[in-house]
Amino acid sequence: MRIAITGSIATDHLTNFPGRFTEQLIPERLDTISLSFLVDDLEVRRGGVAANIAFGLGSLGFSPLLVGAAGTDFAEYDDWLREHGVDTGSVRVSATRHTARFMCTTDADQNQIASFYTGAMVEAREIDLADVVRRSGPLDRVVVAPDDPEAMLRHTAKTRELGISLAADPSQQLARLNGDETRRLVDGAELLFTNEYEAALLQERTGWTEHQVLGRVGTWITTRGGDGVTIHQADTPPVSVPAVPAKDIADPTGVGDGFRAGYLAGIGRGLSQERAAQLGCALATTVLESVGTQEYRLDPSSFTARIADAYGNEPAAEITPHLQAKP
Repeated sequence: MRIAITGSIATDHLTNFPGRFTEQLIPERLDTISLSFLVDDLEVRRGGVAANIAFGLGSLGFSPLLVGAAGTDFAEYDDWLREHGVDTGSVRVSATRHTARFMCTTDADQNQIASFYTGAMVEAREIDLADVVRRSGPLDRVVVAPDDPEAMLRHTAKTRELGISLAADPSQQLARLNGDETRRLVDGAELLFTNEYEAALLQERTGWTEHQVLGRVGTWITTRGGDGVTIHQADTPPVSVPAVPAKDIADPTGVGDGFRAGYLAGIGRGLSQERAAQLGCALATTVLESVGTQEYRLDPSSFTARIADAYGNEPAAEITPHLQAKP
């Protein structure tokens, strides 16, 4: 399966606050918040939703197309992604702007406060998916992940025009999208990704009930953090898959991207919804146990053992033949 991942390419600046954000909030003063957190460390890592998903797919043996905009500082990151199986030939490199920056602080309860500097990402709206197809050949699926909002709308419309299967992943950008824009991004998608909060926000934005959303998409995948994943399809009982227990929680950044990569790899190789979600959950926990979104390495034998420990030998036996992890 040939998959294009559209969305953000960024550098992550990750810090940790040893206390709890909630303990710093005064209920009577929430209208005038002014806080500064003294953090203990700083990790500068490669990131961006589309780049993270593409890296995960590359680690599982795919050759995904990364479609997004990066800055004048992209050369080293470009080499890294290519080394890990990602086709970066459709990345637009800005002549004047820096690659986007994700600046995130995580507290002792794994809550996060983050800011995102757009930078070169704004130029993603200049990318035409028709040009991507002419360069790379036919595509089986396009994932529209968080990006410049105008780019997301353009890519969604072009994906429909080209008759390519659409996976909608508006997630963090729901905060910037109005109701009409959200409906345009979601309507007709074969796959829809949200977390629990985003699922509620999506319904608020669109004015659609859960039943109405399911009438407009093929499969709605909702991640629920430590409680795993729930998969909904119209007129079908939901499928719930528990999370894979983590041995050591290092950093929650990019965990959802890891799930998406594993799930998309599973679906792309013909696994059932349940097995694809189990593969996604196993990769998500692997990301959770590393600092940074692309710092993990997949060892097929230990990865298979992790799946067997979490879900049993039968699921592991079904998933293992479809793993093509690269060293």
